[in-house]
Amino acid sequence: MNSRKLLNRKRARRSVRARARILGSASRPRLAVSRSNSFIYAQLIDDEKSHTLVHASSRELKAADKKMTKTEAARQVGELLAKRAGEKGIKEAVFDRRSYKYHGRVRAVGEGARSGKLKI
Repeated sequence: MNSRKLLNRKRARRSVRARARILGSASRPRLAVSRSNSFIYAQLIDDEKSHTLVHASSRELKAADKKMTKTEAARQVGELLAKRAGEKGIKEAVFDRRSYKYHGRVRAVGEGARSGKLKI
């Protein structure tokens, strides 16, 4: 079997396992994290209505912030998301790491959201 296909299959299995126990609601939405090689994205999702409540990404950061590392940018994305969630009255969320390990940039988003007063 092709190693790329095997890795994608493993990633899909991890994603299904992590997602099986997580369900977001309006009072406690799901904080979904996605990442690419360059950017990181986070959004709060109400799964009952299939509606994104709040979103933030590292693409939105200012030009002066572009000189930081990707992990530092991920932390700022978490803080920005928590700030926007607070404005909408959202205080709690369920963390959805998807198929990623809770490590590095994904962890930084979670820690940034916690430091921004979002309870995870």
